[in-house]
Amino acid sequence: MPRIALLVSGSLHESIAATHGQYPRVFHRFLQDSLPPHAPSTHFTLEPYDVVHKMEYPSEEQLDGYDALMYTGSAANAYEDIEWINRLVAFTARVLRERPRLRIIGICFGHQIISRALGGSCVPNNGVWEVGPTPLDLTDLGKQLFGVDSLNIQQMHRDHVPSLPPSPSPDEALHLLGSTSTSPIQGYITFFPSSQSQSLANTHIITVQGHPEFTEPIVSGIVAMRAAAGIISPEVVADAERRRWWQNDGVGVLGKAVWAVLGVV
Repeated sequence: MPRIALLVSGSLHESIAATHGQYPRVFHRFLQDSLPPHAPSTHFTLEPYDVVHKMEYPSEEQLDGYDALMYTGSAANAYEDIEWINRLVAFTARVLRERPRLRIIGICFGHQIISRALGGSCVPNNGVWEVGPTPLDLTDLGKQLFGVDSLNIQQMHRDHVPSLPPSPSPDEALHLLGSTSTSPIQGYITFFPSSQSQSLANTHIITVQGHPEFTEPIVSGIVAMRAAAGIISPEVVADAERRRWWQNDGVGVLGKAVWAVLGVV
């Protein structure tokens, strides 16, 4: 039974959470809906840790029992110099250094935090938002691993990773998975050095800038809330509305990939 520690880096607005739940429920549903057709009854454990308010993390003993760490998104800026973010970066760097066999899965803000822990950076993207279903230009490796020539993923960010971070070790190369014209680093992957093939089953780190766990109602709710608060412009809202019903490959492609990383195919 796969066991996953979910490092929760934020919360959804109460108006959205009232219907869809907070991140632990959203991620649990994402994983449940993504299970392969032949394994719909696979049991898994997803244990949340509030790294923001409680600054809680798995103990060393608990880490021994996990198959993976999964990082959620957040409305916070991953480059900020504040205590809980600094602790999250330091924890991630230590896990990468001391537990090189523990799988790491980063989503949006998590992708950015892992990049910082590897020695890379996260920066504001000149105020440019990516919102709603967005086509990714996959690399050849991305196409091979995901089994598709292209994919769409829900987005909700205006910060990004501007370039690939350093590899976790000299014998563990870091590979780009996809890009857009707005954010060139849409995800990356590394494989365990001892593995003989570049397959999802041999994955050490995998990240995506988008939100495979987000559905159309969640994204539309966030868009409406942020538009009302003046956080995103009418132009961004109109563009998101234009693409609102585009295909979303979060469950069918990326969720399936997450399960393959965890050994369920």
